[in-house]
Amino acid sequence: MVNKMKEYCCPVGAAIDEIGGKWKPLILWALKDGKLRFNEINKAIPAITQRMLTKQLRELEKDGLVNRKVYAEVPPKVEYNLTKKGDSVMPILELLCNWGEEYCKHKIILNELH
Repeated sequence: MVNKMKEYCCPVGAAIDEIGGKWKPLILWALKDGKLRFNEINKAIPAITQRMLTKQLRELEKDGLVNRKVYAEVPPKVEYNLTKKGDSVMPILELLCNWGEEYCKHKIILNELH
């Protein structure tokens, strides 16, 4: 099987391909402070289904953004944390968070004026 590099029209496309979508940025943000178990991530993002969280975590792991560590215990214990590549996304998500806070403030002010 030949591994072909995907071609992008611009670097933004490459970035969005890695961390884009509704859930991946939220999962990465939830993991910004360290290791979390599946249920802890699920509690941090209550709107996500367990099925979707599992799917997104698998994709993030496959793309090298998240580590998954399974402990040989009963019941099974699984922890997730950011890789070095995942950590490199945090400054971008912090800027996005700051932008979102300003946007929300501006939107509230506009709504109060109407």
